Amino acid sequence: MSSHHFVKEQQEPAVFMLEVEGISFETVAPLFEWSPTVLVDQESVEVVVSWGIKIDVILATSSFQKGNMQLLEEQYPTRFLTISASKSLEEGLQYLVASQHKGVHLVGLDHLQCLRLEEKTSFLDLTVVDGDWKYYPVKEGKFSKWFVPSEIRLLAAENQPVEVSNANGQILFPICYLTHLEVPAGNSTFSSTGIFWIGERVLG
Repeated sequence: MSSHHFVKEQQEPAVFMLEVEGISFETVAPLFEWSPTVLVDQESVEVVVSWGIKIDVILATSSFQKGNMQLLEEQYPTRFLTISASKSLEEGLQYLVASQHKGVHLVGLDHLQCLRLEEKTSFLDLTVVDGDWKYYPVKEGKFSKWFVPSEIRLLAAENQPVEVSNANGQILFPICYLTHLEVPAGNSTFSSTGIFWIGERVLG
């Protein structure tokens, strides 16, 4: 990945590494294929560096920066973005919006935090990777996708109604925060009155 810093286009979704525990490199490796901007929380820097990934922005407290100045040279031309404790998600998303990125993969974010991101979906195309599942929002109320036979997850506000139509028929049900659903091969169409998230298992 020696060419990582030669071309930086904000059109490519950034990769924001929040938490790497329970995340295998094989799961996230495809996200780095097109040399995206890479943001890393201070707690995950050591593992991401060990993967051979060049980091663009390290979100870190002042004390972490003082104790790890060598990272600026080792990861040149990386930079530190100063954060207050436990604020890396908010600060990182603000940075991406301000730097005119169009999208971001949030790696290691608890999927139950997705519902807090509704406001950010107006500015960024978001994907959340939590363990071996990835989640993406449906913002326009209706969405169709071709699936292989598999289990998916639907995440929305408690009791939000979602209609699903596919080869199995058509059903309308209230989501109980996180609902598991078996989908057959072929197109499935989802519709709802508000934003909701679809989770698919990642094949790493």
